[in-house]
Amino acid sequence: MFIWIDNLLNKITMYRLVLYVLLALLGIAFVLCLFGLLPYNPFGLLFSTLFITLVCWIANAVSAKIFGAPTNVESIYITALILALIITPIASPVDTAFFSLAIWASIWAMASKYIFAIKNKHIFNPAAFAVALTAVTINQSASWWVGTWYMLPAVLIGGVLIVKKIRRFDLMLAFFGTAIASILGSGLLRGVPLVNLLSRTMIDTPILFFAFVMLTEPLTTPPTKKLRLWYGALVGFLFAPWVHIGSFYSTPELALVFGNVFSYLVSPKQKLVLRVKERLAIADHTADFIFHPDHPFEYQPGQYMEWTLAHESPDSRGNRRYFTLASSPTEEDVRLGIKFYPNGSSFKYAMTNMASEDVIVASQLAGDFVLPKNPVEKLVFIAGGIGVTPFRSMIKYLVDKKEKRDIVLFYSNKSATDIAYADVFEAARKELGIKTIYVLTDTQSAPPDWQGRVGYIDAKMIAEEVPDFAERIYYISGPHGMITAFEKTLDVMSVPMSRVKKDFFPGFA
Repeated sequence: MFIWIDNLLNKITMYRLVLYVLLALLGIAFVLCLFGLLPYNPFGLLFSTLFITLVCWIANAVSAKIFGAPTNVESIYITALILALIITPIASPVDTAFFSLAIWASIWAMASKYIFAIKNKHIFNPAAFAVALTAVTINQSASWWVGTWYMLPAVLIGGVLIVKKIRRFDLMLAFFGTAIASILGSGLLRGVPLVNLLSRTMIDTPILFFAFVMLTEPLTTPPTKKLRLWYGALVGFLFAPWVHIGSFYSTPELALVFGNVFSYLVSPKQKLVLRVKERLAIADHTADFIFHPDHPFEYQPGQYMEWTLAHESPDSRGNRRYFTLASSPTEEDVRLGIKFYPNGSSFKYAMTNMASEDVIVASQLAGDFVLPKNPVEKLVFIAGGIGVTPFRSMIKYLVDKKEKRDIVLFYSNKSATDIAYADVFEAARKELGIKTIYVLTDTQSAPPDWQGRVGYIDAKMIAEEVPDFAERIYYISGPHGMITAFEKTLDVMSVPMSRVKKDFFPGFA
């Protein structure tokens, strides 16, 4: 069952998964309304959703035109559906309260991505900012009606799928731990029964929807685990309803807006417009795309970015991807190593058709998969296929900086023709003594003069090539199944998981 879920999640991007979850929640809410389990007219809910979506689409089109910025269709629909789930559905054709709140919230949600943006990076969660602003300007607030007992199972299942997809359990732990501790602590001081308070918090508030769907938005989330923990704790503390300044009390949307400000202050601000400079074939069905950025930017070897490529008729995986930077910060251009598969996605098909000077947008620099600060740490890199890109970035950086580190790289491919970046690794061997062990999993494809290993990297091979394996930190990058397998291998070898780092980015698939 869990393997089936993993396979399903790996076939769609994070944004598409969020979109599907939101559509499912609204569909379930429609059925609940039909049976009278939610106090709204089902067709009023349907109209509200369509109306908000239409206003968001128009507002986004106008804002993109005014500011001359690229647009993302998935983002429009996700924001619109979130608003539909937190703004009370229309009660009648003359429900002026609905129309005023829906129109202004939709307009400001879209406009905020363009107006409140610095260096092309928006600061606030659009839906949270919009309903916080309408509460102040027109004295109308979101009801967060999705936070009810009947919606809880669907919110919980959909939310767990989202968090499993993006692996932000650290953020969830920090948020829920702080929010619940704060709420229960306040209740204890006021003499409220803690069991009742806890059940009301989880069942009769939007805490689950808020955390799973809105708090986890990548563009307004800090880039590293440590900062995400602080972010989750801050928003969790502010989420508690007792937090106030005078008569001004915190709300879920205000908690997230203040958290977004913190996230922006501690996060990289880059949003790059890059033009294709060159495309190089580096292995079978694998190419390096070399881009020239519109301005210089700083990053650490091994980090990743979100890449947006506008193209016609995007498939179910959408027009955004997360790719690790294969280039080193010492290089002027930005490099991506991309593996192409038969019947690949529309995104990669569009990439194959990119010509010189065509444009792609990159943002949301993030990732903890970077070299340790202590240069004397002994390291083992394990790469599978195109998962070698972060190691190319790191090793090229070390070569250019002439910085010696004790590193052994295991690089596994099906055949010798799949090997990429051998020139960089050979330079590292000659200049820095970095050892690369090439491994072919297809034993029949090994050339007659093959000097590397054949078979699969296992505990025996690691111990033979790295006698001091117990003293090292392990970096693993490759397909999700490979990473999981190596976690088990290293566990059998008694390597503490605290000494294992895995390459991961949201939407991994």
